Amino acid sequence: MTDAAGAAVLQRYHAITDHRSADLDEQYAGSLDPELRPHPYKVYPTLPPIPIPPAPDLPPIPALAAIAGLAAASSPAPMNLATLGRLCRLTNGVTRRLTVNGETFGFRAAPCTGARFHQELYLVCGDLDGLAAGVYHYDPDDDAVRQLRAGDYRGALAAAAADESALTEAPAVLIATSVVWRNAWKYAARAYRHVFWDIGTMLPNTLAVAAAEGWPASIVLGFADRPVARLLDIDPDREFIVALVPLGRGHPVPAPRSAAPLGLPVAPVSPREIAYPITGEAQRATELADPDHVRRWRAAPNLAAPAGPTGPTIPLPVVPPADWPRDPVEAIIRRRGSTRRFAQEPISLRALSIILSAATRPISSDVFGPAAIPLNELIVAVNAAQGLAPGIYRYWPDAHALEPRRALDEAASRELMTRLALDQELAGDAAVDFWWLTDLPRIMRHYGARGYRLAQLGAALVGGKCWFAAYACGLGATGLTFIDSEVPAALAMPDEAAVMFLLAIGTPAPRPDRR
Repeated sequence: MTDAAGAAVLQRYHAITDHRSADLDEQYAGSLDPELRPHPYKVYPTLPPIPIPPAPDLPPIPALAAIAGLAAASSPAPMNLATLGRLCRLTNGVTRRLTVNGETFGFRAAPCTGARFHQELYLVCGDLDGLAAGVYHYDPDDDAVRQLRAGDYRGALAAAAADESALTEAPAVLIATSVVWRNAWKYAARAYRHVFWDIGTMLPNTLAVAAAEGWPASIVLGFADRPVARLLDIDPDREFIVALVPLGRGHPVPAPRSAAPLGLPVAPVSPREIAYPITGEAQRATELADPDHVRRWRAAPNLAAPAGPTGPTIPLPVVPPADWPRDPVEAIIRRRGSTRRFAQEPISLRALSIILSAATRPISSDVFGPAAIPLNELIVAVNAAQGLAPGIYRYWPDAHALEPRRALDEAASRELMTRLALDQELAGDAAVDFWWLTDLPRIMRHYGARGYRLAQLGAALVGGKCWFAAYACGLGATGLTFIDSEVPAALAMPDEAAVMFLLAIGTPAPRPDRR
């Protein structure tokens, strides 16, 4: 498929899954069938679990400094089954369980749309203490790993990514995938967007834990999809590979070795699945075929950054990192969730400044380059923030300033945010709403159809860091969906701007007594 043809598929996908309040019933026809509700865990019934032993306490690196890339452990922690297992647990593991009406629910380390938890984690490693070289799947349900392949396959993974430098000497690589049906059961074809939203908001946990362990980490998005799927023994039309995360340095990988099909039995997640053909078309259109394709794709220069504000700006107060809240990484991960009610209270300008400053720092990656907000613009809708008039602003990270775009009074701003967020009151009750928007045709002219993945994931990665930072500042946050077509004009953006992500931030309201 040519780049132009692939981009056309993604434009069609994005248009088909545009939320329009008039036809939501049609968009979601067939979803939420209780008889088809997917099991929330991937189960390999024939593979024995390898329990993860306890690890020494995670170094108390401040969470905000960790996600900003400003702090790491003074010396790398040993990489072994205990420490890698903890990284998996704090990325996608079960951090607490709740039993309601006899049914037990596991709450994960990172939020997920609709609590459908479609993300999966795999490890590819060389010989480590307590973990032989191999390919492993992490099971959040029993907090264990299972070996899919024995032997060192890091070279095969590096080859599939066209020998990206971070992969050529990493002792271990984390791979994030999505079993998309587990989300599509509730969200139909729009679930393909959620693949990137949910993995994007999950990976800041990975990067923060790696920083606390003293392990260099980056996010690799250029790889040949089908060879990696063969290595993991997964069906690439049902489980989508999103990102490779090399961990550590200084362990050269061996020569590539072939990965024969395994055909490992996997328990079905539902009695049957509903097919959404446009989702599969979108994924296939964004795939890279082989290492040569990856090299050509990655050779595209970084997309030019926006020129800068065209009018007056409002500088945000500069808060030195030494004065940021200092709660450690694990404490914030265990605290973070999705806020269910906001008090209609203003947040401080200081907290807003810290969140934006900590979250909009370059992300180590093979394609994003030095961009603070990869491939997106960040619009801040202020309902109530001390020292700022309600209204719509654009955030400029280099200047750490807000450019006013549209003035509103508080009541009008709250009403507008509620409507744009599909009448979800959380957006109107929040103190601020962060919107990420991009020019999709421009992105895909530059990066081909895979640019769609980059734009969605780039927004969600920064959104996930903002989410993380909000909790570190003692606030709450939650991701929301939206009526796509109404957003650009409401936020004083060009008509061609496409919404990638929405995050509401504010002061949590007390939950009603469930009794």
